[in-house]
Amino acid sequence: MTINEIQEEIISEFSLLDGDMEMTVFYIMELGQKLPEMNNADKTDTNIVKGCQSKVWMTASFDHDKVYFIADSNTAITKGLVSLLIRIFNGQTPDQILNADLYFMRKIGMERFIGTQRSNGFAAMIKQMKLYALAFKTKMEVKP
Repeated sequence: MTINEIQEEIISEFSLLDGDMEMTVFYIMELGQKLPEMNNADKTDTNIVKGCQSKVWMTASFDHDKVYFIADSNTAITKGLVSLLIRIFNGQTPDQILNADLYFMRKIGMERFIGTQRSNGFAAMIKQMKLYALAFKTKMEVKP
C-alpha cells in the first residue's frame, strides 16, 4: 500500500468513531498495544526521540531498499501515536518517506485530542523517521 492509501484507511477507521474524544483516545491506546515489542536493549538514551515529553524510543532498519521502524513509549497514548506513524512508514522507501505529505492528522482532527505538547512530540517522531530515511538514502547513494 502507498502512504496515501494507508492514510485514507486510518481516516476511514477514525471516522467510525464519529469524533467521540473518549473513544478516539481509547482507540489510539489500543493501537499502541498492538505494536510489536521493542527489545529492552534498544531502549537506550541514543534511541530516544528528542522533543517528546514522554519517552519514545525508536530504531530503524533497512532491508531490500525499504525502511522498517520499531518504537516504544512509556505512555499508552504516545505509543499509539507512534504506532500510527509506523503503520504509514514501515516498508516504504526512503524517498517515499521523505516526500510524504502527512495529512491524516488534520482529517481525523488529531489536534483536538492530543494537545500542544503531544503535537510537538508527534512532529519530533515524524522528523526522526525522516532523518532515518535520509540516512538510509544517503548510505544507498554512497554504495559503490
